[in-house]
Amino acid sequence: MRLILATVLPAVLLVAEAASAAAVEPPPLDFYGELPQVEDAAISPDGHSIASVVRTGGERRVLVLKDGKTLLNASPGTTKVRAIEWADNDTVLLTNSATVPLFGFMAEKYEMTGTIILPMRAGNESGMVFGKSKAIAKTTRGRYGIRTVDGRTVGYFGGIALDVDGLNTRWRHGRATLYAVDIATNRPRVLAPPPGEEHYRDWLIDRGGNVAVILDISETNGSWKITVPKGPELARGVDPTGDVSLISFGKGGSTVVYEIEDEDGTSHWYEVPLAGGEAKEILGDVAIDRLFVDRSNGDMIGYRTAGETPQTVMDNPVYQSAISRIFKAFAGREAHLIDWTPDFSNVLVRTTGNRDSGTWYLVDVRAKRADPIGNERPEIAPEQVGAISTVGYKAQDGLDMDGILTLPPGREAKNLPVILLPHGGPAAHDKAEFDWWAQAFASRGYAVFQPNFRGSTGRTDAFRHAGDGQWGRKMQTDISDGLAELARRGIVDPKRACIVGASYGGYAALAGVTLQQGLYRCAVSVAGVADLKLMYATDIRESGDSKMLTKSLREQLGDPRLYDEVSPRRFAARADAPVLLIHGKDDTVVGYKQSLVMADALKDAGKPYELVTLAGEDHWLSREETRKRMLSEAMRFVQKHNPAD
Repeated sequence: MRLILATVLPAVLLVAEAASAAAVEPPPLDFYGELPQVEDAAISPDGHSIASVVRTGGERRVLVLKDGKTLLNASPGTTKVRAIEWADNDTVLLTNSATVPLFGFMAEKYEMTGTIILPMRAGNESGMVFGKSKAIAKTTRGRYGIRTVDGRTVGYFGGIALDVDGLNTRWRHGRATLYAVDIATNRPRVLAPPPGEEHYRDWLIDRGGNVAVILDISETNGSWKITVPKGPELARGVDPTGDVSLISFGKGGSTVVYEIEDEDGTSHWYEVPLAGGEAKEILGDVAIDRLFVDRSNGDMIGYRTAGETPQTVMDNPVYQSAISRIFKAFAGREAHLIDWTPDFSNVLVRTTGNRDSGTWYLVDVRAKRADPIGNERPEIAPEQVGAISTVGYKAQDGLDMDGILTLPPGREAKNLPVILLPHGGPAAHDKAEFDWWAQAFASRGYAVFQPNFRGSTGRTDAFRHAGDGQWGRKMQTDISDGLAELARRGIVDPKRACIVGASYGGYAALAGVTLQQGLYRCAVSVAGVADLKLMYATDIRESGDSKMLTKSLREQLGDPRLYDEVSPRRFAARADAPVLLIHGKDDTVVGYKQSLVMADALKDAGKPYELVTLAGEDHWLSREETRKRMLSEAMRFVQKHNPAD
């Protein structure tokens, strides 16, 4: 286990130094396509143990160390591991998922999530949450915290109740019941019933393990209310798109914090006493990047703002000092707080950015010491990481934009071939950090630009909603405006540009050579949307004709009667560059059919295209072998149609 934790750290450093000394040629392409050698990690509440999901020798392992000694080193099997955490000092929870075919439902396949209990103490039960009950499906539908109740650790999970008749079982419905699960015995009990038909429900669990707050939303008309069981109604309203959320308890647990979005798309946070009273807006004009919550009771203890100069605000001055010093110590890199002990004396931090392909640190706040405990890609030396920076520019209508520029190592930033790499979502954003896909192209001589077009997150609500109804329109020209800015600065040669992306980015890649012309020498769409009308109809059907989702999609996409105007499939005959389509057969987010209909349209129009099918792959490229294949095929295609030299 050379790659992780202090007991084996010297081996990691030796590998990195050797790679650095010998680095003349770029690393093999597979080094970028491999899943990180450290995928996730968590620290126990007492700070003595670290649980991690790591890869060694091409195999995923779950590794648990206590005071440097191995407690567990095991394979999680073939399922896709999504997260690892501690329930208490003696129990690890592993979240996984699998693509499962279900018959008689709105969709043919679903991505089902499960939670596995891994005890470190002999005598405690292991296995999947709900695994001991025949009357509950073996999947978790929502997680509502971990509490200590009468000295026992209890987890709160949404579950799907089943009707059992002899050897036969069937789903009653898809609405989640709230269960309290004794973690030591893996025995569940019903804590709260599911919502009524065509309703959605969310809960907050107090420090005593009781349901303290209920949010109920009608999916028919968007009416909502927040109540206390056997207590007062705290708030109510109507939001046709369902943009209402329970956030947490307030400081001290005597209030509840919730979020609503107004008609202009601006988010507002409100705080109201649990005993009832006036709701008051808090954190007005503050864009929140992340929230800090006390995991033992669900109380909000602080937050970090979004934007170019993020600030951390903590209620406890000791925590404030600790976190401020941590971010200051890692200035110049993207630093992410992954996990921490309840008193913030020990913190797990992941960094990435220039000369850093992903490093994990254990920070001892009291000792003012940060020890590296793992490297995500030790074979990629610091000097092989392409320089990363943020470039600001203006869109055609004057809206301020920015994007992330990654440059090829060892090449002058002048007249370079370029890859436009718009992100998915589109409600997401790119940061100045190591991106395996961008770095792979940079290593082969390309400048890579990841534009944060309107509709992206990470800025204001107004900027995010500026993308409403702008698929294929201003969101698309925002991308090419970034290309024009780089060309104006002399960094790239605009005549040697390709556009590449996944999910929404795949849509943008297709739109770049169909709805737009004369910009790109090739397009690569990975799990991209080709037909908005098909996507809209599929999403509505699979939601059971949810009126709330219908309104939400129309808000984001605009009038359905206009979808053909911005669907690349409908403009295949105008494609002015070769197209590569790559799609996983198990994609439950953007159906494989999207690439099939685009391929058919290109074929009928006599346009050059290729279709690569990734068997057994989902929307997120979760499997290493298919991720490597995707990268290899995309690189081959780009190098053929837009050679770097």
